Amino acid sequence: MWNNTTVSEALRIKYPIIQGAFGGRFSSVELVAAVSNAGGMGSFGLNARSPQEILEINAAIRKCTVATYALNLWVPLADDPVKEFDELAFEAWKHRFEPYFAKLGLPLPEKPDLPRRSFEAQLEAVLQAKPPVVSFIFGIPSDEIFRELKHRGIVTIASATTADEARLLEDSPIDLIIATGQNAGGHRPSFLKSPEDSLTDTKSLVKQVLEVVKKPVIAAGGISNGIKAAEYLQLGASGVQVGTAFLATDESGASDLHKTNLRSEHSYQTDLTRVFTGRLARSITSEFIQDFNESSEPIYAPYPLQSKLMNGLWNVPDKEQATSYMPLWAGVPSAILKHTHAEDLFVSLVNEINAEMG
Repeated sequence: MWNNTTVSEALRIKYPIIQGAFGGRFSSVELVAAVSNAGGMGSFGLNARSPQEILEINAAIRKCTVATYALNLWVPLADDPVKEFDELAFEAWKHRFEPYFAKLGLPLPEKPDLPRRSFEAQLEAVLQAKPPVVSFIFGIPSDEIFRELKHRGIVTIASATTADEARLLEDSPIDLIIATGQNAGGHRPSFLKSPEDSLTDTKSLVKQVLEVVKKPVIAAGGISNGIKAAEYLQLGASGVQVGTAFLATDESGASDLHKTNLRSEHSYQTDLTRVFTGRLARSITSEFIQDFNESSEPIYAPYPLQSKLMNGLWNVPDKEQATSYMPLWAGVPSAILKHTHAEDLFVSLVNEINAEMG
């Protein structure tokens, strides 16, 4: 059967279908549990969570499922540009973004403080929580971290956006590799070159990664239904990751407005941009994104300061106006998103894969 793969075996799940981990506040315990209880693996993004929140989230998940689930962490960048964002850079930012705030009658924000959240503290909480699986994006943890994870029997996963990144993961202690094509929604988790120089469509990337690694490969990016999932399994991937389609379900932490846009009966268009967070990410397109992307002054603050500065535009009382300026994370759709419940979506994925692969 198609579901008996090295990924399903390594993760101890019935079907090699993984729910993509959403950063910010988009993940939810309910979604993780729904996917894991259905026979796949739910994932919870922790990049914006404190150590105490991580422990509480893990405890809540364990109350809802005894099945496999993953907690996801962002590996810190080696040369984090946030340290270089000085007063001169902030003045340039204000000059660039003042027209947008003025259009909505809003004052420009004050320069935010540098972030205090610590990857080491988050990791310590994850080690204490001892989830079945830990996944990473934006890089490869140190060998010491791997030793601690392995000591606790935790399976590890990391994402690659190029064949070169996949080679590095192949030579690391990572157990499973996610080939994340440019079709994926949300942040581009590149870590060798800039994300703009690491844009390969999912099908091409999966083929390239399969050629250079022996570890199990999970395909991710633009997989909205079982027909597309089956295509990657037939290509040689040992599993698939589905993000946006699960983000559109009632169980996710996305806003109702976000979900309504994802479930558009005419589908939607997407763009890659740095305007929302300072890191390249794929969102439903808007005039705001296009205006920024086409500007001769692509000025922005580094992550996470950009999102802190933009927060005022996203919280105006007029939600229609706010929608024009807020991130509506989404991958390139391979099908119109119609499922409102995670379990229904999961059953549909399995049934469609069954129909394609038997």
